[in-house]
Amino acid sequence: MTSATQTIPTRAPSGLTRILNVTRLHFVNRGQIVVVPWMIMTFIFAVTLVIGWILRDTLTMKELADANSGMQYSGAIGYFLVYMLVIAVMAISQTFPFAQSYSVTRRDFYIGTVLAFATLSVLYSLAITVLGWIEDVTHGWGLHVTLFNPSYLGPNVVDHFYVFLVLFLFFFMMGIATASVYVRWKVNGMLVFFAALALVILGLVVLATVTSSWSAVGMWFAATGFVGVVSWTLVPTSLAILVGYLLLRRAAPHN
Repeated sequence: MTSATQTIPTRAPSGLTRILNVTRLHFVNRGQIVVVPWMIMTFIFAVTLVIGWILRDTLTMKELADANSGMQYSGAIGYFLVYMLVIAVMAISQTFPFAQSYSVTRRDFYIGTVLAFATLSVLYSLAITVLGWIEDVTHGWGLHVTLFNPSYLGPNVVDHFYVFLVLFLFFFMMGIATASVYVRWKVNGMLVFFAALALVILGLVVLATVTSSWSAVGMWFAATGFVGVVSWTLVPTSLAILVGYLLLRRAAPHN
């Protein structure tokens, strides 16, 4: 009596499945991308409330009005944005070698990574917009303090969401491009990258100074408005996505 062994073919996952697997990979370490930033933001929020409470109980009405006016331009939310760049750098440098060990293509890894950070951008923007709305209707948490709803954003909730979404995308994608430089050329590449970035910024400052263009720059910012200026970051964001892909497609997981 003979027996035959039948091999059941295994179906390779589709491209979309592979991309979504990479996206889920970035959400495994929730402590790094969710818990830590919100813990620090909660601390900043608590400190802001304490400052508002101290000012309310120690200043005269006129002094309090002046202090409240100054606190409407809080930039504390900028921490959140900068930390997103750091998250992107850490996430790619940590997950790229792991994904390559499982034969994930660079294309699938990159698309899945961009999708993960775009998703985070939407979620974080929505959360901060809601907190900003609550801050507005409660008159600064009852203390006239500002953290999530700075005055320069204006009263439009849709504008708030759009501005934060564009800024989160900017910092995330800059983080992707920066991490791609590191994965491609390691420390030497990072040194050259930041040196070149510093020279470009310095060159623009010198150019504006030599040509006496600072007044024109200020007028452009005033005429464009905060939302318009933020919209211009979509240009470097798009370039960062493209450059990051071109660098990562030639990067080796281990050097």
